[in-house]
Amino acid sequence: MTLTTLKQRSLLGLKDLSKDEIVSLLDRAAHWEAQPVKVNPVLQGKFVANMFFENSTRTRFSFEVAEKRLGTEVLNFSAAVSSVQKGESIYDTVRTLESMGIDAGVIRLKPIGVLADLATRIKVPLINAGDGNNEHPTQALLDIYTMRKQFGELKGLTVAIIGDILHSRVARSNLWALQKLGVNVRFCAPPNMVATELDAAYISIEEALKADVIMMLRVQLERHENGMIKSAEEYREQYGLTVERAKRIAPHAIIMHPAPINRNVEIDDELVEHPQSRIFPQMENGVPVRMAVIERALG
Repeated sequence: MTLTTLKQRSLLGLKDLSKDEIVSLLDRAAHWEAQPVKVNPVLQGKFVANMFFENSTRTRFSFEVAEKRLGTEVLNFSAAVSSVQKGESIYDTVRTLESMGIDAGVIRLKPIGVLADLATRIKVPLINAGDGNNEHPTQALLDIYTMRKQFGELKGLTVAIIGDILHSRVARSNLWALQKLGVNVRFCAPPNMVATELDAAYISIEEALKADVIMMLRVQLERHENGMIKSAEEYREQYGLTVERAKRIAPHAIIMHPAPINRNVEIDDELVEHPQSRIFPQMENGVPVRMAVIERALG
């Protein structure tokens, strides 16, 4: 595979993806969602490795369901039970699986910059399943797919993303892709969780409630230990989507969350399945979106 083809088939992030490529992935996801049968073995005989060097149940299962629905053979690798613990590097692990003949790799890892470097050294398409606080392209694609199903036209919508922007790869991927689609992205974050390098306006929680899409980010409760948040209760009070706040959102607006959710911290328990919530539909939409991404990788 030439370097150009490899680059066209890999999905490392949305920052460098064109508007047309994003739209074509969303269109293809709609095609897969419309299929009446669950398994369409168009990629039979292809091997895909899910390489998770950082824990994730939801994203890994979503990829695995997508891969199996396309008829691929799936290899699951999880770092917690592997030789990476014994000091084998991420590169060696990926290179080993490549040597064994995988056709594509889905990869999640913590260190930033490693994925971009790997992509130049590995000769099979790689799909980013989340790297550090850099990008989480398939999450943003499924978020945007969910918005498109709700509103049809995305141009001119206002999306408010609320929470720990500083550490969020979801906020970054969404920002970069949504801006290309003509969406007004607004951030709302505690002062110590602002990402100054990102090109978006910060607004108050009151202002955020006026958006067409209110996207809550998961707050890492372990940030409490290093003093970034005083307590879960205080976070909820200042930045959580409470039942009281939800009364002020527009009737047409939708509530989103990349999950997993800290119930009663970033969003009150009874709002998770509120009529305006799209949290579970987002997870459902993750499968056809990832089918489109895997199909693109395996051509």
